[in-house]
Formats: sequence, structure tokens, C-alpha cells
Amino acid sequence: MEFISTNIAPIMFMGLIVFLLMGFPVAFSLGACGLFFGFVGVELGLLPEALMQALPLRIFGIMQNDTLLAIPFFTLMGLILERSGMAEDLLDTIGQLFGPLRGGLAFAVIFVGALLAATTGVVAASVISMGLISLPIMLRYGYDRRIASGVIAASGTLAQIIPPSLVLIILADQLGRSVGEMYKGAFIPGFALTGLYFGYVLLITFVRPNWVPALPPEARTIREDNGSSGLPSLGILTVLSAGVAIYLGQHYAQVLSYLKGEEVLMVAKDETVVVSLCAGVVLAFLIAVLNKVTRAGLLSRMAERVTFVLIPPLLLIFLVLGTIFLGVATPTEGGAMGAMGALLMAASRQRLSLALLKQALTSTTKLSSFVVFILVGSTVFSLVFQGVDGSKWVEHLLSSVPGGQLGFLIVVNVLIFFLAFFLDFFELAFIVVPLLAPVAEKMGIDLIWFGVLLGVNMQTSFMHPPFGFALFYLRSVAPGKAYTDRLTKKLIQPVTTMQIYWGAVPFVIIQIIMVGLIIAFPGIVSSGLDKKEAVDLDKVAAEMMANMPDAEPQVPTPEAQTPSTESTEPQPEPAPGAPAADDPMKAMEESMKTNK
Repeated sequence: MEFISTNIAPIMFMGLIVFLLMGFPVAFSLGACGLFFGFVGVELGLLPEALMQALPLRIFGIMQNDTLLAIPFFTLMGLILERSGMAEDLLDTIGQLFGPLRGGLAFAVIFVGALLAATTGVVAASVISMGLISLPIMLRYGYDRRIASGVIAASGTLAQIIPPSLVLIILADQLGRSVGEMYKGAFIPGFALTGLYFGYVLLITFVRPNWVPALPPEARTIREDNGSSGLPSLGILTVLSAGVAIYLGQHYAQVLSYLKGEEVLMVAKDETVVVSLCAGVVLAFLIAVLNKVTRAGLLSRMAERVTFVLIPPLLLIFLVLGTIFLGVATPTEGGAMGAMGALLMAASRQRLSLALLKQALTSTTKLSSFVVFILVGSTVFSLVFQGVDGSKWVEHLLSSVPGGQLGFLIVVNVLIFFLAFFLDFFELAFIVVPLLAPVAEKMGIDLIWFGVLLGVNMQTSFMHPPFGFALFYLRSVAPGKAYTDRLTKKLIQPVTTMQIYWGAVPFVIIQIIMVGLIIAFPGIVSSGLDKKEAVDLDKVAAEMMANMPDAEPQVPTPEAQTPSTESTEPQPEPAPGAPAADDPMKAMEESMKTNK
């Protein structure tokens, strides 16, 4: 019994691992392990019985957590957009746009994956949509199966790190930080990772050009009557919109001064960027609408098609993320606006039906219930684990790692990487992150930066062969048998499971490289965060004293500022009626009476 009493924290942690390896659901494994060891701790006198009375309060606290409401809102938004055909329109149009380039279809998949990530935030929806739509086209025109599989799976997992990501909401809740700040910190790393994916495909176009061929001329269907591509018109529209956005960004303070009727000297950078980009996008959309209504022929078919397909999701991104970044809306309110915007977009496409809405609401309810059940189980586990001083055990275990902060970060990321083989990001966020966060904070690591770093690392949980969920999603929609293509009438060989696994390996390596870049260059995350202003409390107190009515500034003498502890001489008694030197409030009252 003495051995159990001394080592109950590591025994409890190992007990959880045993429960998970036996195949029990994560939520019930966490709850059962917590309750069992809570009973053992009470019986051994390690825990007071009153500790377990805190469980109902904690569970009600979960239900009262407004931040978690963002999860069903963003999930519903993503499912409505995915089922309304937005992904299909985007892939078709962007594929035609990039088609003439070698590797154009792969570039289109990455671009659309990033755009879907910024609108849906749901990995399964992105991977399945792109797998169903783009994989047959890539196979039809001779793409290497490993490259095609890897690009689709990796692009779908961008929804893990690009806001509005569900895992960032969970991480913010577990770390006790703002979801908006977490979104701001993840914005640059998410699109930097997208750039690395582009770079990898670009490298393939030079090293193995036959793996990523360009679309043949007969496959490029969006053309003008004279056979031209119409790209110059799109280029002019893009330059015009970008010029307006840049000009507004440079003169936004003057525009605000004119609108408000008073001089505005400084505007927040977030507000300037969001408003400027939104202005450029709205201008392009208005030109396209005017061209379509008046039949003026200002734009080519390609320019008009790209504008009408690309602008609505971009406006939805500005509506959701822009309002969150500007502080106009909380993440929960932003998610509600995004869900409403998705419903309006589906209705405008005449694809909103009762069956679609019912299916989306059912999936949203299932996912939200899944998250809440895991959160309740993790709350039971963490309460007991903290009660038996498990946090001190973890802190002692990790703080003793050689290398200080760097050694701690390396060990933690290696641990997360290997745990991701067996656990998904929800389980990692609820089980591991609460144990790591207190140690990181005590070591002086910013928790927003730490959360984004862990989010990028957890992204590998979707791509790990053989357990990655993105690989399972792609396997479910990839052709398992040879089939005859409906256009070319050629026999297309199936995509094997090993080809999907090998296609994922380079992108897992790229994600690990991104983790290393964030550790080496912390500014990748911190540059997107609001600058924290240091507050001098002594200066604030002095200003408050100076602004008090009829108050005389009390200027301490040098002797009063640095009292000597070595002097043993008796101090003179204060004169009758004089304020006591050690009672500043009484001194202030006497001073005010004297002034009166």
C-alpha cells in the first residue's frame, strides 16, 4: 500500500493508457479511471471526500462555457458549405485556372484546401470532398498516385491549423487563453504551411515532371469564343482590386478621419488589413455583377467564373475571422454569423433543402456530443489527477529534462508526435495538453505560442500511416478496383493503400519541418498577436494620487525610501496630532483636514 500511496500519480496515468489500449472509448476511459483512482485515493487517505463534491460544479461549468458553443456553429457552417457544392465549384474553377501549368491540379487542390480550411474548419469534409472530386481527374490525366493521394490528404488537414479550426478552440479552452488570440497566432503558420506544400509540388514539377502533367488543351473547357483563355482579363481585375486594397490600406486613417469628422492618427493593423482586403474583394464582385447584368463584355468567362466562385467564400472568411480579429464579435458570435452566412450561400445556389439541413444538423450534434463527453471524462480524470499531485509529478518529470526550454519543447513535441500515432487531436488536447500547460507556463513559455505549436504537431495525427484519419477518409472514397473512365474510356488502375501511405510521408516530414521553424523562429506566431503593453503600477498610483481633490503630493525623503534595518537607535515620538508615519491613509486624512 505504501508503494501505491507514493506512486499513485504515475500508476493512474499508466492505468489510463491500459484502458485506452484495451479499446474502451476515450470519454469512458477517462471518467472510469478518474472515478476508480478517486475512490482508491479516498480509501488510502490521499484525497478528502469533499474533493469529489467538486465534480458536479465542474460539469456544470462545462455546460456554461460559452466558448465551446463555437464548435457546433463552425461545424454546421462547414457541413452546409461542403454539402452545398461549394467545394465542387471551387475545384472545377481553380483546376481550370491552374490547369495549363505543370502540376496545376495539385496547386489547385492545395489552394482550395486552404480556402475550405478557412471556411469549413472540418478535416473530414475537406478530404472527402476533394477526394471525390479531384482524385478521379488527377488519375484521368496521369498524375502519380502517391502525389495525388498525399496532396489531397495533406490539403484537407489544413483545416486543423488554419482558423476557424476546431482544435484551436479546444486548445484555447484547455490552456485558458482567448480563442481570438489563438486564431491570430495560427494565421501565419497555417498559410506558411500551405506555402511549404506549394513548394514541394513545385519541386516535383522540376524533379519528376511526368508525375504532375499539365491539363491537355481539350480538358480546358472555360474558354472564349475565339479559343483564348481569358486570363489577361482576370489579371487586370486582380491588379485593380489589389491596387484599391493597397491604396485604402495606406490611407485608411484619413478615410476614417473624414467619416468621423475628427482626426484619427492611428488605426489597428488588423482592422486596416481586414477592411482593405474586404474592399478589394467587394469591388471585384461588383464589377463582375455589373458585367453580367449589363452584358458589357468587360470580363472574360474565366474572370467572371473565378469571381463568382471565389468571392462568396472569401467574403464569408472576412465576415467570420475579420469580426473576430477586430474584436467586433466573439468566436461564438462569429461562428453563428458564419453558420447563417453558409445557409444564405446554400440558398442562393438553390441547394438548400430540408434533407441537407437535417443531415448537417445530425452530424453537428454527433460531433458536439462527442466533444462534450470527452471533456466531461477529462474533467473527472484531471480533478483526481491534480488531487493526488499528478501535476507536480509531471512538472518534476519534464522540468528535469536537460536543455531548459528547448529541451522541454523537443521532448514534448516528440511525445505528441508519437502519441498521435494512436490518439486523435481531440484526445491529445483533452488528455495531454492539461498536463503540459502548467509546466510550460512555469518555464516562461507563452501559452498562445505553445498552443499553436502543439496544434501544428497534432496535425500529423491525421497523416500518420497507418492510423491517420485523413488517410482513412481518402481510402473510403479512392477507387479500390480498376474502372473505365467515363470521358477517356481508358482503364484506370486502383489506388492502393500503400500508395496512400507513401504519399502521406513527405507531407508528414513537411509538418515536422514547420514545427521546427516555429521553435527556431517564434515570431512566426508572435508577430500575429497583439502587442502587450507593460503597465507601471507605481506610475498609475502616483497619477491617481495627483488627481485626487485637495491632495498634496507626498514626496518621500531618501531616508523614508530606504529605511535602514541595521539602526537600533530609538525613533522620536510623533508630535501630538501629527499623522503616524506607518499609516498613509491617516496621513492623507490629516493632510486634507489641514488644507480645509
